[in-house]
Amino acid sequence: MKKLLLSVCVLMILSACGKKAEWVATTPDELWQKQDAGKIEFVAGEKPDATVEIDAPQQTVEGFGACFNELGWTSLGLISDYDRGFVMHELFAPGAGANLTVCRLPIAANDFARDWYSYDEIRGDFGMETFSIDNDRETLIPFIKAAQHYNPALKLWASPWSPPLWMKDNGHYACATLSDFFDQRFTNDIQPEQLRAEGMNMFIQEDAYFKAYALYFKKFVEAYGAEGIKISMVMPQNEFNSCQPFPSCTWKIPGLIEFIGKYLGPEMQSVGVDVMFGTMERPNPAMVDSVLNDPECRKYITGVGFQWAGKEALPEIHKNYPELAIYQTEQECGDGKNDWEGCVYSWDLMKHYFGNGANVYDYWNISLKAGGLSRWGWAQNSLVVIDTVARTYRYTYEYYLLKHASHYVLPGAKYLPVSGDFTDMMAFQNPDGKYILIIYNAEDEEVSKIIKTGEKSVKITLKPQSFNTIRL
Repeated sequence: MKKLLLSVCVLMILSACGKKAEWVATTPDELWQKQDAGKIEFVAGEKPDATVEIDAPQQTVEGFGACFNELGWTSLGLISDYDRGFVMHELFAPGAGANLTVCRLPIAANDFARDWYSYDEIRGDFGMETFSIDNDRETLIPFIKAAQHYNPALKLWASPWSPPLWMKDNGHYACATLSDFFDQRFTNDIQPEQLRAEGMNMFIQEDAYFKAYALYFKKFVEAYGAEGIKISMVMPQNEFNSCQPFPSCTWKIPGLIEFIGKYLGPEMQSVGVDVMFGTMERPNPAMVDSVLNDPECRKYITGVGFQWAGKEALPEIHKNYPELAIYQTEQECGDGKNDWEGCVYSWDLMKHYFGNGANVYDYWNISLKAGGLSRWGWAQNSLVVIDTVARTYRYTYEYYLLKHASHYVLPGAKYLPVSGDFTDMMAFQNPDGKYILIIYNAEDEEVSKIIKTGEKSVKITLKPQSFNTIRL
């Protein structure tokens, strides 16, 4: 594979534009600290240290984002208007902070909703005559509009966690009891006869219900559009294999094939909305193959979304279908501690997804109260944590990790694989030609790394336990 002569390009850019390199680092004790870019050495010749080589460009990066959840907005409602505006500016204003550009939202209730709900709970309303997004006007819509205020070009996609309960064979939003994994102060009141399991079709597999549900999606797209919020893409079901104690709905693959190919695909095509398959949360590429190999489904599916254990199926799918868009749809959510260990784990996830073709990388919760409890008692991490007593906010380690990528890697950038003795890093090239190097030093001592680029190399000395982004 032909190597990119990165250092040559860097020197040409620096001499032509007179612009210095930029370098920022984050450690457990020092967050987002600018470093002296003058200490980046451009050296010639081979060195005995670990060497990194930058390889030829791969996929195009569409952007980074997170999910608009109801509890995200209600937590931000605990701080002042000024502070909330500052947070939203930091997250969404181009060039200011995280530069979030591609975000997700639920179609009705999810695990971080205030409670159960859908947009139409009138049993047998197959024509969606009583469809209403009034609930979202209290939470999700103002949340999204606050983001759009700073980034009107924000791209949005959506998926349901559960259909209306009357479309499900158990008549309940959930399909499992709360286990010991969840905080036992919470309940979902599901009855024994309503329990279901993975490998079952909870959605009623009848033509009238398929038609109504596809119409439900269309009504959602149109209702949000009337609010000035364009939905660009949908996925048919969040984690279709997972039987959860919060809003969820298990599907068998044949049911999803029928729904996408005969109902959802045509309805979304009629309103100019893309369909991707997902979200895929199992390490089984055969499930994705089955959908993509169906001729009716394939007409509509533009990509696949992966999360959790689905990441293990990603390499094979990307290899076999390189033309498909790949979304990392939900970064694994942590345990509510928001600690450095969770941040390092998230770094490994990010490397895995981009190393296997991801075009979009979406974090999960934007903001939560301290402790990160969901409506059903699951403690999770977030980008922003709200102190409910002091009515203050702070950004988490994972926020700064995301920012190390999203602030610098712009839409349209190319992912550049790396090889050599040291590969705990990622590289990208922005549309303006600038190179972005994101490097993690996991050692407890300062180390130097040499990034080899043809005849010349870039030598960088990294602080202990530090994430570093260098723009050249």
